[in-house]
Amino acid sequence: MNAEFFEAVAMIEKEKGIPRAYMHEKIAQALITAYRRDNAGVTDNIIVDVDEKKREIHMFVTKNVVEEVENPATEMTVQDARQITPGSDVGDVVSIEIPTKSFGRIAAQTAKQVIIQGIREAERGMIFQEFTSKEHEVLSAQVIRADQRNGNLILEVGSGKDKTEVVLTPSEQSRGEYIREGDRIKIFVVEVRKSARGPLILISRTHPGLVKRLFELEVPEIIDGIVEIRSIAREAGNRTKLAVWSSDENVDPRGACIGPKSQRVNSIVSELRGEKIDIVLYSDDPEEYIAQALAPATVLSVTLYPEGKSCRVTVPNDQLSLAIGKEGQNARLAAKLTGYKIDIKPESYIEEA
Repeated sequence: MNAEFFEAVAMIEKEKGIPRAYMHEKIAQALITAYRRDNAGVTDNIIVDVDEKKREIHMFVTKNVVEEVENPATEMTVQDARQITPGSDVGDVVSIEIPTKSFGRIAAQTAKQVIIQGIREAERGMIFQEFTSKEHEVLSAQVIRADQRNGNLILEVGSGKDKTEVVLTPSEQSRGEYIREGDRIKIFVVEVRKSARGPLILISRTHPGLVKRLFELEVPEIIDGIVEIRSIAREAGNRTKLAVWSSDENVDPRGACIGPKSQRVNSIVSELRGEKIDIVLYSDDPEEYIAQALAPATVLSVTLYPEGKSCRVTVPNDQLSLAIGKEGQNARLAAKLTGYKIDIKPESYIEEA
């Protein structure tokens, strides 16, 4: 019985990565719970000794030797004590070994539940620890199931015994993105929280952090610190604007992000299922930065207003719709990227004024 127990614990450690010491603690807790189930009045006078070297488990209940017994679960008479330990006297503590086979069916079931719960808690703790270290990182995941009722995608992260299922909700899926079962996609770990049901892993395909991390993976100059991503504005599934800057005047940050024959940026566009990406140069000069942010439109002039972070931008008459973008998207993303409220006017409006 003991040999089988220790083999089972070793197998759990190997397959699930749960430490043996943790399982020994849970087994001891289960045995104590089971004994208490069948023996009313027991307090903390139960000892479980798990000896891994000898591969033996022993359980004892300790009782105080008294003249008159008030609580049989914690006390015993001198006469009874001397039958177990000769020479016992009032005030001594006697340890009585308990055969675990004597547990009732209900008590044994209780012990089993405690052990199963212990394994679940350990697995949840390991998942929480693993994903906490991956917060704000990009992970590769495989779509294993699509829930047609609520639109959730069930993803599998990791491989082998380290596989973990996570849920990508519809609100965190890019608009117009068609993902099928079996597809491998990149996800951004937004946050990991503890909840009553275990770790809650919030993942996203719409978060701007996904684009940032994808560029960091694709562009060595960003990892080396030569090129910096200063700001990102994103409307997932449609368009992203990225402001980049370089500490080395000999390095073109925009060119580094685009890559030879646009390979780097195209790789990211492909991962984002065709989402357009505008890479613009960051500048400490607000006027220059705002003009860059409105690309691909040509900007004639930028006038900053003295109150608040707002400005008026003048563009050629034939570029007004390009500067504003479809449904105002280009102007909206430029404003989000720079932090300025932008009022776009055509050249003819200025001339009339």
